Amino acid sequence: MTDQSSKPRSTPKPRSTPRPVSSMQIVFGSILAISLLLAINFSGRIAAGRQLNAQRQELLYSIETLQARATALRTELDFYSSDAFIEQWARREGKMVKPGEVLVVPVPPLTTPTPIRTPTPLPEVVTRRDNVPSNFELWWRLFFDSPPPR
Repeated sequence: MTDQSSKPRSTPKPRSTPRPVSSMQIVFGSILAISLLLAINFSGRIAAGRQLNAQRQELLYSIETLQARATALRTELDFYSSDAFIEQWARREGKMVKPGEVLVVPVPPLTTPTPIRTPTPLPEVVTRRDNVPSNFELWWRLFFDSPPPR
C-alpha cells in the first residue's frame, strides 16, 4: 500500500439516465420533418415548372415558325395553280409561243474563241531636267533653310 494509498481515490460518477421524450418534442419533431419534406417537394415542383416553361417557349417558337412556313407554302401553291405560272412555264421550259409570235432559240458556237493578247506599252524613259535640284541641294536646304553655296 505504498503508492495507491497516497492518491485520492476518484469516485465514479453515476450515469445519468436518459430523460423521457415529451409529447411536445415529438410534435415539434414531426412538424419539422413534415415541413422539410414539403420544402423539398416544393423546390422540386419549382424546378419542374421552370423546365416546363422553357419547353413551352420552345414549342411556341416552333409553332410560329411552322405557321410562317405554312403561309409561305400556301402562297407558293396559289402561284403554282394560277394561270400566270402556267404561261411562264409554257414560255420558258415548254418552248411554246402565242399565235403571231416567233420562237427564237440561241445556238451556242461550235468553237470557243481564243483570247488575243493586248500588247503592253513600254514605260517612258524619264530624263533629268536642269531645274530639278540634286540630292546635295535638297539636304542643304533641309538643314540650313538657304540655298547651297556656289
